[in-house]
Amino acid sequence: MNPEDPEEDDSADPYLGNADPNRGGDSADPFGESPSSGNPTSDILDLLGDLFTRGAGLPGGMTGIPLTPSLGGGGFETTGFSNRSDPARQIAMATASEGSSEPNVDPVVRMDYESLVRVAELQVATWTGLTVARSGRLDVKPVTRTVWASKSVDAYRPYLETMARLPTDLTDHMSKSTMDEDLTIENLDGDDPHASQTLSWISGLLESMAPVLAAITTGTMVGRLAQRSLGSYDLPIPRPAEGPDADTLLVVAPNVDSFSTDWSLPAEDLRLWICLHEVAHHAVLGVPHVRLALGDLLARHAGAFRTDPADLGDLIGDIGLDSTDINDPNAVVETLAGLQQALDPETVLDAVRSPEQEALLPRLEALVAVVIGVVDHVMDDVGSRLIGSYQQVTEALRRRRVTTSEADRFVEKVLGIDLTQAQVDRGSAFVGGVVDREGADGLARLWKGPESMPTPAEVDAPGLWLARLNLAD
Repeated sequence: MNPEDPEEDDSADPYLGNADPNRGGDSADPFGESPSSGNPTSDILDLLGDLFTRGAGLPGGMTGIPLTPSLGGGGFETTGFSNRSDPARQIAMATASEGSSEPNVDPVVRMDYESLVRVAELQVATWTGLTVARSGRLDVKPVTRTVWASKSVDAYRPYLETMARLPTDLTDHMSKSTMDEDLTIENLDGDDPHASQTLSWISGLLESMAPVLAAITTGTMVGRLAQRSLGSYDLPIPRPAEGPDADTLLVVAPNVDSFSTDWSLPAEDLRLWICLHEVAHHAVLGVPHVRLALGDLLARHAGAFRTDPADLGDLIGDIGLDSTDINDPNAVVETLAGLQQALDPETVLDAVRSPEQEALLPRLEALVAVVIGVVDHVMDDVGSRLIGSYQQVTEALRRRRVTTSEADRFVEKVLGIDLTQAQVDRGSAFVGGVVDREGADGLARLWKGPESMPTPAEVDAPGLWLARLNLAD
């Protein structure tokens, strides 16, 4: 049994949607009062953990998410946890389900997807010449939103947690800022002998909060994606290449069914379309040099976020912190509550792109455009022969792809993946240019090795890309 699977009991299928996202892992009340440790800093951090567990500032005012047993006991890490003690996974599951339980996927629907994915696997493998399943067998699991969120946390965690880092050494910056009229922090006097102590306290607090913010950021964003995603690859993010789920495709069955109903699409046609889409992405992103290049660019983009300490100082200044607050228990409670609300992930991370990200974006956008272009081309060639209502289904789904809500677009923004119509058209033009010149064999040259990947300029001029490869040959 996989300890990260959200099962209700030991006999439950980990892909069934019978998990209660608000259920803790212990019989004891996870929100019960903890005895004082005698260490003021520890007690303050436990209080901060309690503020977070009660859901203040989380999407929809969610409550009952057990983030951590004790922040004051040395903090926590967010890897290697079961779903019942991993805060990011818990938040993702609760956000995905919006606090309510979900019915299991109908076994008939599960069997339907299993037969359809076999068709898709054969067709995509034949068309692309790629090995679709690295382990030898490709599986599809129709799941609930909650299970999709739980299973997807690990795919997104490396990027979202890196992005959520806070500048924690604020003492020097804030002390100097008191000399600048525009950056003065309210009630914090640079000449106050207690100011340095207060600023050190803030820095220590932010350092302890960093994993909490990372968990909230990862959990809320993955949970939002679960509410809308149809499968594993709504966004072209490489999934883990190793482990028991490396060749498992997730389909969010309730979202697919809802989309079918809303757009009056034949359910069987839509399911086969989704299977083709997932299998094509899995094949393309399974090419080692493509997966490594995209994963590296995503990680570097996420790691290049720079939260300006001056902006963070403004947020903290708005709380009205006074240098005597750390000695007043009531003031500490109010300060922590204000700080938790001020450090909403979208507020902290809504910053101008750093120079490092600006330098990375052309390569990241070019690679994403190529991936999307190839997948769409495979879909059009294979799907039009297999799906009676292919044009109708495709029009609806591709319109959905480029008309994302602002909340979902924020996730794309922070990942550096901007699925606009211009991006889609760019990939389509590259693939069309290659096929016009050399047919499907020209596209197959993408899979030869890292040196075969087009540069941003070559994506806009596929003839130049082919010419470079021909010279190398």
